[in-house]
Amino acid sequence: MKKKILLLATGGTIASLLSDHGLRPGLNAEQILSFIPEIREECDVDAVQVCNIDSTNMSPEIWKQIVCAIEAKYLYYDGFVVCHGTDTMAYTSAALSYMIQNSNKPIVITGSQKPISEDSTDAKLNLLDCIRYAADNASVGVVLVFNGNVIAGTRAKKTYAHSYNAFSSVNFPTLAVIRERRIIRFISQAPFTEPVRFGHRLDDSIVVLKLIPGTKPELVEYLFGHYDCLVIESFGVGGIPDGLREVFYQQMERWISRGKIVVIATQVANEGSNMEVYEVGQQVKQDFHLMEAYDMTLEATITKLMYLMGTYGRDYVSVCDGFYKTINYDILMPSVQ
Repeated sequence: MKKKILLLATGGTIASLLSDHGLRPGLNAEQILSFIPEIREECDVDAVQVCNIDSTNMSPEIWKQIVCAIEAKYLYYDGFVVCHGTDTMAYTSAALSYMIQNSNKPIVITGSQKPISEDSTDAKLNLLDCIRYAADNASVGVVLVFNGNVIAGTRAKKTYAHSYNAFSSVNFPTLAVIRERRIIRFISQAPFTEPVRFGHRLDDSIVVLKLIPGTKPELVEYLFGHYDCLVIESFGVGGIPDGLREVFYQQMERWISRGKIVVIATQVANEGSNMEVYEVGQQVKQDFHLMEAYDMTLEATITKLMYLMGTYGRDYVSVCDGFYKTINYDILMPSVQ
């Protein structure tokens, strides 16, 4: 019996057509499917249009629409494929990992570097790989499939702007590869024992401060005052520069009791943070018990905080406990805290 797969289209390069002002999404979900008619021999594929945008315009509200669309059809399909633009695809794959948990039905995100209507496109193979992966009995959870690589939804990062191998799995092995229709699994994923859970609340009062040499102290003060969660992308393994320390301490003492959340991450893509290494990080963490991203991607850090803040509000203890709970392979170093 053929598996039933639902394709959810959101626009992106895969759906784009050339206009007078450059590429813009123009194909709908059914039109995208028409470029791979052979898949109908393998699966029963239906399609819905969630939106039709350049992924630069992706937002938490559209993530909620995607989740609602999957939840509404969850009982009727064996797997789900989300067509998406590449620029924010890593954010969406991470967000869906938190908003849809314990899914024994695969939720697979893909896209392309060239429109599906072009002769030299990578879209057809990516889409075929995705649908075949979603139809496989051993597939579960949220993953991103691109250029034959199957990446955990929380570990994907776009690392190439134009190349077909656009996405890398950061600080975690690739789950599987797909070669000539064959799925070669490196990590076997056991079925979930808890029921699937859908979450719809996100709090986007969050901002990222990427430190540069000479960052002005008044910027720190402004961000503390206008956002409920501040993610600081620090240098190396993590720390607060001496030039920012006085205002940082002042702001932490003022705001931490009111539920403001601060997370230290690193600008370095691989191997993660560890504030215990240097004095510039260790003392600050001890004084304020800061949360730390460790080996998480920035995309996972941001979307996980949105989800936790939407779930627990300003309950710092609950947000902190949830942040260090591993979901879809997102963090492997909670014992260091």
